[in-house]
Amino acid sequence: MGLNLEYDNGQTLIDEEEKEGLKIKSISNRKELDEFEQVNIQKAVKWSLSNNFAVDKILTEDFIKLLHKKMFDEVWKWAGGYRTSNKNIGVDKFEIGIELKNLLDDARLWYSDEVFTQEEFTIRLKHRLVKIHLFPNGNGRHSRLFADIIITKIFALPVFSWGNKNLTTISDVRSQYISALKTADEGDYLKLIKFSRS
Repeated sequence: MGLNLEYDNGQTLIDEEEKEGLKIKSISNRKELDEFEQVNIQKAVKWSLSNNFAVDKILTEDFIKLLHKKMFDEVWKWAGGYRTSNKNIGVDKFEIGIELKNLLDDARLWYSDEVFTQEEFTIRLKHRLVKIHLFPNGNGRHSRLFADIIITKIFALPVFSWGNKNLTTISDVRSQYISALKTADEGDYLKLIKFSRS
């Protein structure tokens, strides 16, 4: 029995080689996968809440990879590792490391020079992270938790609400989120910032 996945608008396709990295072989469909991943993610959220992280630790490649690993390591063998295939979104697989370094360099400058408001800083960073699409799966959820860590640990502001709905399933709220991401792709972050607090 293999893993049979149906994909919603904007979800990253998991190729057959990546499916081989599934640790729980009894999972056979999207609903079961989502449930196991959510349990794993809740543990990562608890870990993030129970630790204090300085900005110089958060804005590193190691932390970004560690967070993904914490979120998905009970479900996927490749958790915390960069994708090795190209997807329907994201930079070429060979450019991931370079693009992440560029993003982190930009983020450190934005932070030290206070280029943006605290919320815009966080949302721009989250958006660029998901646009690079570092991992085979879970990039949206990873970038949102990363943003939540930044806004709470660095800026001591409330966690984002992200529309107060599950963004992994088809809904009007997911459509609004995808629309806000596409607007941000064009350089206008206002819609995504507003959505993050809706």
